[in-house]
This record gives sequence, C-alpha cells and structure tokens, in this order.
Amino acid sequence: MSVENYRSCILDCAQTIRLNPSNVKAFYRSGTACLALDKLAEAADACDRGLTLDPNNAPLKVLKTKVSKRREYVESVERARREREAKTASERATLQLALKSRNILTRKTDVQPDLEDAEIKLENPLDPSSTLTFPVIILYPAHSQSDFVKAFSEKERLGEHLEYIFPLPWDEHREYAIDNVEAYMETSAGGLIKVGKKMTLGKVLGSGKPEVVDGLATISVVPKDRAADWIAEFKKRKGKN
Repeated sequence: MSVENYRSCILDCAQTIRLNPSNVKAFYRSGTACLALDKLAEAADACDRGLTLDPNNAPLKVLKTKVSKRREYVESVERARREREAKTASERATLQLALKSRNILTRKTDVQPDLEDAEIKLENPLDPSSTLTFPVIILYPAHSQSDFVKAFSEKERLGEHLEYIFPLPWDEHREYAIDNVEAYMETSAGGLIKVGKKMTLGKVLGSGKPEVVDGLATISVVPKDRAADWIAEFKKRKGKN
C-alpha cells in the first residue's frame, strides 16, 4: 500500500469512528496505517482506544506489541544519534582546546581539499594533552612535485620523514638529499619561516607563525642552491620586497 493510501485509510477510519465510536475494526485499521507511516503515538492511541472497547481483541494486542517494539527501536536509534553527536562535539571541543593550548593557528577556506580519511587527530580524542597528528603535504616547488603524509606526529621531525621519502623517484640529478635541502612554511602574515629538519612539527607550528589551512600543514622543500631564487620568486608573487 502506498503512503497516500495509508493516509487515505487513516482519514476513512477517522470518519468511520466519528459515525460509530465503537467500531473496533476501524481502530485496528487506523493503528495499522499509522504504524506504517511511523506515526507511533497515533498508532498506540488507536490500539488503546480499541482495546478499551474490546480488551481481548487479539489483532489489536499483536498490533500494540508491534507499535511498542517499533517505538523502542526508534527511541534507541535516536538515543544513539544523540550520543554520537555529543561524542563528536566533545571530541571537536577537545581538539580545539589542544590546538589553542599549543598556540597552533588554523584557518578554513571556502574550498576544502580532499584529504580522504586524513585529518588532525589526537591520540586520545578526549585528552587534549595526548599526541596530535597532522596531515602534511610536502611540496617540491622547484620541480612541481609533492608527497602527502597522512599522519605526521607533532613529536616527529621533518628530517625523519625525508629520510624515508628520499631518494625521490623523479629526482634524476639527485638534488634532494637530507643535507642538501632547506624547508620553509608560509606564515599567517604571508611571509616564510625556515623549518629546521631537526625541529619537531609541534615546535614549528607552536611558534604561532605558520597556519594549518583546511586541516593541512604545508612544507616546501627546495635544494639549497635553488632556495634563494625560490624565495625571491615567492616574495614577488606575494608583492613583497
């Protein structure tokens, strides 16, 4: 039976009950239609009114049991939804507290990148003092290449990641080696800060200068002999002298 037919049935039963308040079958049909439409309060009311007229009516008893089970299920689903929302809100607040307490700047733009399942996370989502990890994109702007690190711990150093990323498969001239590169992050003011390869990510971000934009930290890595030209080009793009 379609939704419209169930609604029509409810209206027909209401008319019948107005004409004959003792029509138990009308209460049963109305309760069945209300249950089908998840109008559980109305369904329960129809059952109760019908059973008041005929306490031993088996179909109405069965229907009342179905309504009660459906109500319990709906309430359990709603309760689970509220609990999930409360947990998510608590975790979000804890994460914001963790970032603020570490002096880490974050910003969102209108265009969110697709990070798949990568996100800023606390090791314990409800403990702001637990270890933070960040999605980090390592750019190689001199060669228009990049690497994506889904979970870069605040306790880890850039050099640790570069050690397992290098050598780069596209680096034909072997310009990218730990001792032959420099790393930079853009600041919230539009400038650059140098990222020491032995500095932890947490210390760099906690300086309050770079930003984590749209949940992603960005580090640019350039060969030392190309760094000056790249910095000059960066300043030119930013309109800085």
